Amino acid sequence: MEGNDLTKGSVGKNLIRFALPYLLACFMQTFYGMADLFVVGLYNGSETTTAVAIGSQVMHMLTVIIVGLSMGATVRIGRCVGAGDKRKAAETVGASVLFFLAFAGVLTAGLLLSVNLITSVMLTPAEAVAQTRIYLCICFAGVPFITAYNVICSIFRGAGDSKRPMYFVAVACVVNIVLDFVFVGAGLGAAGAALATIFGQAVSVLFAFIVLRKKDLGFRVKRQDIRIDKEAVSQICKVGVPIACQDGLIQVAFIVITVIANSRGLIASAAVGIVEKLIGFMFLVPSAFLSAISAITAQNMGADKPERARASLGYGLCITVCWGALCALYNQFLPHTLVGLFTRDALVLAAGCAYMRSYAFDTLFAAIHFCFSGYFCGDQKAGISFIHNITAIVLVRIPGAYLASRWFPDDLYPMGWAAPLGSLLSALICVGFYAYCRGHEKRAVAQNK
Repeated sequence: MEGNDLTKGSVGKNLIRFALPYLLACFMQTFYGMADLFVVGLYNGSETTTAVAIGSQVMHMLTVIIVGLSMGATVRIGRCVGAGDKRKAAETVGASVLFFLAFAGVLTAGLLLSVNLITSVMLTPAEAVAQTRIYLCICFAGVPFITAYNVICSIFRGAGDSKRPMYFVAVACVVNIVLDFVFVGAGLGAAGAALATIFGQAVSVLFAFIVLRKKDLGFRVKRQDIRIDKEAVSQICKVGVPIACQDGLIQVAFIVITVIANSRGLIASAAVGIVEKLIGFMFLVPSAFLSAISAITAQNMGADKPERARASLGYGLCITVCWGALCALYNQFLPHTLVGLFTRDALVLAAGCAYMRSYAFDTLFAAIHFCFSGYFCGDQKAGISFIHNITAIVLVRIPGAYLASRWFPDDLYPMGWAAPLGSLLSALICVGFYAYCRGHEKRAVAQNK
């Protein structure tokens, strides 16, 4: 457990040591998500590819929400570990197991009953409706595996271990890709891609559960700990629900912007789709540091070492802002080297490069609010993360994209500014709230002297 204690040693080293495995895990998860589309494209027609693309978008949004909710368990466990309260840590694990088991059951039932509605809301082309329904039904049936995997990962990360979740993703990745070729190659189409994904998750959960049983987390979970602890569930929801809502709404915003782009025609639709994928890869770095800062903050706040939590925020800002600046700068001069990897169409390439030049600044501003969000979540102030994201979405991202598409119908460059300007607003809210909290803390300390 000593190696996972984030309350000791160099803050910078702890941050990087935690963030890198998480970054690799995110990369593998993104990679095997794209593998489904690649393999389906090799063996099937456009209707199956469209079905898997639409179904994958729905499942990605669902997974992001589950990950956000499970962050509540990570923070709660982290604070208990930091405070040295092994009993509460074990009770939190037990409460998490039962809470998420019930959550997965209700969610699965609700999703299976809503397949037709979801297919309709996604404006699925008529040719792809049947395959989309099959894909979604199979994936929805596997929601308990997705939930179980993320809960187990949240337990390890709360205990300061981000390496083993990376191994779990690697197992799912290998199984998924191998079975993609087996099932889709055998002519199962979208159903084959869905089955490969679910089997990959199931094997990963089994592997993760075996490791969880054998690995010393620094505390032992006993059978009597597997019960609903109202305080633990309340704290999990206090952090997890705002994050889940925030991440879900962000995905909805992406879908709305995609719909806006689709309304501008095939060229704009293709260009925006390509750039969104590329930006998603660039966002893996700040996403990894958000998780790392959250875990370090949770443990150190629990150990009453707020200065180490603030130091992790500072290190995270330095690293991710430099990464964001590099991405933004690179894409001002060489966007074609990235966009060109996904298209040979000159018109799509030109439109994609224009969109990327403005959108790329989002990697800079988002780096700031990602780091602050990690800090606020670890300090059990997840509500502010929800507030700044929903404010940016409602006031800037969606209306900005819509107005730019109306005012500049022949150029994607203005529309690309909607995202970074939204992130800039989020960053300003985060900085302002952090300054307010620090001022309040300093005044409280001065009064107690």
